[in-house]
Amino acid sequence: MDRNYDLIRQAEEMFKKYKDVVNEDEYRLHFHLMPPVGLLNDPNGFIQWQGRYHLFYQWNPFQTAHGAKFWGHYSSSNLVDWRKEKIALAPSEWYEKNGCYSGSAVEDNGILKLLYTGNVKDEYGNRETYQCLAESENGVDFIKKGVVLRLPEGYSAHFRDPKVWKRNEKWFMVIGAQTKQLEGRAVLFASNNLEDWTLIGDVAGTNLNGLQNFGYMWECPDLFRLGDNDILLVSPQGLQRTGMLYQNVYNTGYFIGTLDYETGKLEHGNFQELDRGFEFYAPQTTVDEKGRRLLFGWMGVPEQDEDLHPTISHHWIHAMTIPRELKLVNGQIYQNPVEELKKLRRNKVSKNNAIVHEEKKTFASFEGTAYELLINIHEIKAEAFEIILKDSVWIIYNKKECVFTLERKSMKTGEPEIRQCKLSNLSIIQIFVDTSSIEIFLNDGQEVFTSRMFPSVKNPNITFGSYHGKVLCSIQKWDLHQQ
Repeated sequence: MDRNYDLIRQAEEMFKKYKDVVNEDEYRLHFHLMPPVGLLNDPNGFIQWQGRYHLFYQWNPFQTAHGAKFWGHYSSSNLVDWRKEKIALAPSEWYEKNGCYSGSAVEDNGILKLLYTGNVKDEYGNRETYQCLAESENGVDFIKKGVVLRLPEGYSAHFRDPKVWKRNEKWFMVIGAQTKQLEGRAVLFASNNLEDWTLIGDVAGTNLNGLQNFGYMWECPDLFRLGDNDILLVSPQGLQRTGMLYQNVYNTGYFIGTLDYETGKLEHGNFQELDRGFEFYAPQTTVDEKGRRLLFGWMGVPEQDEDLHPTISHHWIHAMTIPRELKLVNGQIYQNPVEELKKLRRNKVSKNNAIVHEEKKTFASFEGTAYELLINIHEIKAEAFEIILKDSVWIIYNKKECVFTLERKSMKTGEPEIRQCKLSNLSIIQIFVDTSSIEIFLNDGQEVFTSRMFPSVKNPNITFGSYHGKVLCSIQKWDLHQQ
């Protein structure tokens, strides 16, 4: 029997076997993309092709742990209503037998093409890596074309996640890499046909351009224009916690600069974290027909308490973020939920000029399981403003110290744990709460916190509080549901 067909059949059987168990989970999300079964991680191949959005994803259908990855596939006409498509890639060939790892999608003469990393391990765990190509005429059925790039000299086998784009009739590809000296790098290649690639040089990395000790491996790079600048979005592994920064096991952020396409070098400024929450990693962007730079991120982090997620007992783990639009504002990337998500809104309730004065306070009809909460802050004459959701997540702005805090109970210890950022003022809080996730957008996307949360019971409570003074704000809430 054909190995590709057999693997896909086995994966579909796992989906059918556990479909009811998965869907019975009280933590199953309402408006986020999730695996039908098993483990989901990196977004892959995000593209709008022939008017339809396609999002592929790293997928292990057989376990809620990392293993030989497939490419799962969703598509949508509007970024809201998603359809599960056929499995795009299964690890069936010699050059990918231990996983079809992350990559990207492009259109070439009407053909949808996927470039991805083939992962191979021998019996002793030694790794080989290959960059591979697959093609589709209908966006659903893919034919593998094989290896298009082998490992260059000077790099370890941790060399993966090709992100490809076209510029002036030439193709370029950036790859996440590690040097033989265990330094994280992003590496640039060029091609005229997507099959024959020439190494240009290192874009950025540890011990380049003043970056000392900045990670031993750089994963999932994405290189694109935003405004008049080149942006390198990347997930370095091995950053040391510094104050409020780099608090997760692995972290994601970006450099703003100017790319020299002849040398491959990016002249850039400081690294800035993209998301401050507990679970955010390996994002990928695309440009749609409206000219928007859109992003999906993985709502998870590798090796960060993954075995403690309660969804595992229902044979699934992890999800994608909501889709976001990126803009560059005063030297910083702002992220905002895409406009189309307003189609999910139902049952609006409002409270204008609400006053919270040194108390814990609730408002009639302000509760829910899956909802959007929009708070316009008119005045803070208090040391701190607090919002408590589901009695398990605390959102706190300390005006006196100019610090925003997201607090939840640790999955490991049950004790409080926090993520924070400095914020000189706070005027707007937009919160997307799903059954077991929260995404917080501050000041029209200036700072974003993405996290999973697992309240001990289904709890609809929304509570507001202030300390040593009063807060004046207007609040709107919508239930969020698919049609």
